[in-house]
Amino acid sequence: MMGEPKKILIVSSDTNLREVLKFCFSGWGYEVILLDAVLRDVMPIKKISPDVIVIDVHAAKHIDLEICGLLKSDFITAYIPVITLIDKRQLRGQLLSIKQGVDDYLIKPPDPLDLRVRVEMAMKRLRYSFYSTPLTGLPGGRLIEDNLKDRLKDGGAFSFGYLDLDNFKSFNDTYGYLQGDRVIMQAAYMLYTTILKFGNRGDFIGHIGGDDFAFITTPDKQAAICQNFIATFNMIMPFHYNAEDRSRGYVVARARDRKIKNIPLVSVSIAVVNRERSEQFKNIIEINEKIAEVKRYLKGFAGSKYMADRRTGPKNSRWAAHVFKPDAGGENYTYRPLGQILLKKKLITPEKLDEALTTHWRRGMRLGEILTQLGIVKEKDMARVLKEQELCSKGVYVS
Repeated sequence: MMGEPKKILIVSSDTNLREVLKFCFSGWGYEVILLDAVLRDVMPIKKISPDVIVIDVHAAKHIDLEICGLLKSDFITAYIPVITLIDKRQLRGQLLSIKQGVDDYLIKPPDPLDLRVRVEMAMKRLRYSFYSTPLTGLPGGRLIEDNLKDRLKDGGAFSFGYLDLDNFKSFNDTYGYLQGDRVIMQAAYMLYTTILKFGNRGDFIGHIGGDDFAFITTPDKQAAICQNFIATFNMIMPFHYNAEDRSRGYVVARARDRKIKNIPLVSVSIAVVNRERSEQFKNIIEINEKIAEVKRYLKGFAGSKYMADRRTGPKNSRWAAHVFKPDAGGENYTYRPLGQILLKKKLITPEKLDEALTTHWRRGMRLGEILTQLGIVKEKDMARVLKEQELCSKGVYVS
């Protein structure tokens, strides 16, 4: 195992079991701490600070099981995975009485290798959840960094894209943080679906935080991903604004210099760095420096845009930004989101739409499917609205 050894706390009054598990996990590179009785205070466990706890439930008294709940209710220890070893006959009565204090279990006596797999899976889940962004569920900064390090170590070609929403602060200030969260969630969903369609199976998506995202793909896919994401973004994002702001193409808001200005609608800037040979970009710092350079260059352009720096070829070709004009957002705009049509026809309330959209973005289910399954919109009404949406997309305006 790399880095500091992982620390496992094993609690059991079964001497043979403790010694077997200590022998195995020590041999696998873990630091093993043994206790022969379950504690009734989390303070000693805080001092041990284990990465995972294994408790022999079969050997513990019922009152001793309360420590599982105490661990999960304490801010410091709540994140530590708790795995129990339990007799099959006690499974229903004992384990369910522990309520939410247990993350996983194995039937006793456990195969040490099976337990090792459970331990490592529990720590992996913890690592992902700890370093993921709560709003989108996407991997956060630490996991993005780890993925980049792996790509650099492999030596293969890859493209790292940094996606930043422009004028998002003005939107947040005007419409509130809840609406801002919906913009972030939709951007995450659009990035996911775009890479799913135009990228590779092993591509990576991360949420750096706020309105910043990252993706890792291959140099042959990055242009299609950027172009199609921007096309979708420019088509859909204006509908997060009200009809008046959408039609005129800006909001009246206070800019960063504290002056009231006409701030354009949210757009997107995508800076891409291509690593096509192993001798390019030896570390993450070099990649971040180049990304920052490309971002500064893109900030000089209005609207949605992307640029990829290849570090090869003529300088002017390396610094060519691809700028996309925002789509008109007036009432004659051909594209109509399904939710907008449903709201206009009063087939759904804004509250129900928000609820359904959250499910749509988080689970990837079609919005129409969600609404009909929940019984919010009747199937015949949904079929009529979908037909209307299709006509609008072909330029046939339906009043």
